[in-house]
Amino acid sequence: MPELIVDLIEASKKHEQYRDKECINMIASEGIKSPAVCQMLDMSHDLATRYAEGDNDMAGHVKKRYYQGQKYMSQIEDLACDAVKNLFGASWADIRLISGTHANTATFKGLSLASKNNKMVVTPLSCGAHISHDYTGLAGSILGIDNINHVYDLKEFNIDAEKSAYVIRAAKPGIVTFGGSLFLFPHPIKELKEVCDEVGAYVAYDAAHVLGLIAGGQFQDPLREGADFITSSTHKTFPGPQGGVIMGNPDTPAKEKAVRKIQHAVFPLTASSTHLGRLPALGIACLEMKLFGKELATQIVKNAQTAGQYLYENGVKVIAEHKGFTRSHQIALDIRAYGGGNKIAQDLEDANIILNKNLLPYDDQDTKENPSGLRVGFQDITRRGFREGDVKHLCDLMLDVIKGKRTPAEVKVDVLALKKEFCGVKYSFQSVEEALKHVKKA
Repeated sequence: MPELIVDLIEASKKHEQYRDKECINMIASEGIKSPAVCQMLDMSHDLATRYAEGDNDMAGHVKKRYYQGQKYMSQIEDLACDAVKNLFGASWADIRLISGTHANTATFKGLSLASKNNKMVVTPLSCGAHISHDYTGLAGSILGIDNINHVYDLKEFNIDAEKSAYVIRAAKPGIVTFGGSLFLFPHPIKELKEVCDEVGAYVAYDAAHVLGLIAGGQFQDPLREGADFITSSTHKTFPGPQGGVIMGNPDTPAKEKAVRKIQHAVFPLTASSTHLGRLPALGIACLEMKLFGKELATQIVKNAQTAGQYLYENGVKVIAEHKGFTRSHQIALDIRAYGGGNKIAQDLEDANIILNKNLLPYDDQDTKENPSGLRVGFQDITRRGFREGDVKHLCDLMLDVIKGKRTPAEVKVDVLALKKEFCGVKYSFQSVEEALKHVKKA
């Protein structure tokens, strides 16, 4: 055992040095917390050991708890909940979820109970949906929901609204889901809201990848476009601590019924300890996004589009060229001409550029080990200070690896030098004290 612990500590130290100090992170599903958010987490160690089982009200506030010692814990939860609602223009939120997948679990279960309908129309898994939406994931295998796919337009890299309307009318589902993981363009909520209402389906929008862009007003506004509920994680483009959230505006009896069912699905069905230690940090992240979110989200999208154009001009197939490549934080590359997603992702990792291989919609879905694509995210590098010129320089390093102009080991030297130029975190507070000073001045 002593040797194991020594190795554990050493591996942890090496990880922090490697991923934080030595690598350029372009994983589309990862974010970066500010110094203030990290400090708030450090200030919440006792809170992270506590329990707060119980019921919430229609504002998302604490209604009843079954443990003693809750007077400050309940206050913290209510205040963090209000920070989320204020940022996104929602009248109800549940912040007890510990991940985006947990948020989907509770929402899909709650909405299927509220609608008394076990059918859900979703984006096909092969076209960018998260595994939690799919019949092979929690929706089907855990909750027993029957999936029917939206019709997906491969050329537009988006849901075909006109054809999906026919699917929704024919299937008469209880839930229609938008959002996903490989998510380049806003989904057609407005275009399909009327038909969803026509069949009595709740509209759920998985914003896990784009929540920070929504907060910054640079993607789409699901709650104003017709979504009944948003589910999300809080640590991708939204740069908070790991966790999940559900939010909405329960302004009709049907939505109020859905909120009650979702909250029942949170507790007691899927949660006991809800990882309270992250909630104060979530509030700090909301303040940062309120103040800096528009500028941050705008630059993230600019950086992603710049990379798409530059890589395309230099011979790499970038998906959706005719649409400007992306309107989100990520681009998708078809890298078959250079050896496929598995090879290139590994070569880039050897050069300390971290991103992931990804199936593309037209791939054989059984070729997960070597798909055509790469998924490339820009939220981390943007928050570290990268702008368009820096992105082009980074793309040159990527191209050297992709095209085999230099070995990954040779490129790694330049990656390490580039990373040293971008060690801080922008669009943020550097300490809790700085955040407090700003609030008091305001």
